[in-house]
Amino acid sequence: MKVNPNCKRLFLWSGPRNVSTTLMYSFAQREDTAVFDEPLYGAYLSQAQTRDDHPGFEQIIDSMPNSYDSVIAEMLNTDQKPIAFFKNMAHHLLDCELDFLKEGVNIILTRDPIEMLPSFDKVISDPQIEDVGYKAHSELVDCLKSMNADYVVLDATYLLKNPEGVLEQLCEACGISFDSGMLSWDAGPRPEDGVWAKYWYRNVHLSRGYKTYKERSDTFPDHLRPLLKECVGYYQKLKEVALR
Repeated sequence: MKVNPNCKRLFLWSGPRNVSTTLMYSFAQREDTAVFDEPLYGAYLSQAQTRDDHPGFEQIIDSMPNSYDSVIAEMLNTDQKPIAFFKNMAHHLLDCELDFLKEGVNIILTRDPIEMLPSFDKVISDPQIEDVGYKAHSELVDCLKSMNADYVVLDATYLLKNPEGVLEQLCEACGISFDSGMLSWDAGPRPEDGVWAKYWYRNVHLSRGYKTYKERSDTFPDHLRPLLKECVGYYQKLKEVALR
């Protein structure tokens, strides 16, 4: 597959509700970087058996390419700016070849499931392990290791507690310079937002930068405890190697 050698590609592989949109807005502040919001979402929904659970799924499918091959080709050939930042969800990688992961730096973004699962459940109720990214992250890391592909792990908690320090480390790992402009932005939506923004991005649109980390104080929902038990092991392995 043809690869544009003049562009550095950063592939973010997040779970849902993991401050991935905040990180995308952060990279969007760089003059040298073009950002892309979940380019694989349409391809994923075209195959996912649970697509009807996703708010606005018909509009999403109609708004973007639904072929993994065509989207991957676009990601490998973009040349809008010297750096391309692709915000993706790890569980959106279904039936596609993963060799393209060697053509960039892969950023694995995770979050404590105790904090993430209740937030996700408010939009898509009664989620399953396939919906929330933890198992997909584990499988993706194994794949990246087997291919000797570049990757780095971020934990949303550490990122929110120390945004400047973690971003500096992330930029170094990606082979780019840190830009202090990544720490703040104007409130409101961005033109790169996907059509799903109205369902998921309210808090980001109200923000002007990284919010101060606050530990959840509400009671964890009982109906999510079986899923939490499934997720914890996957999360702990990532947390151990995350930048902080």
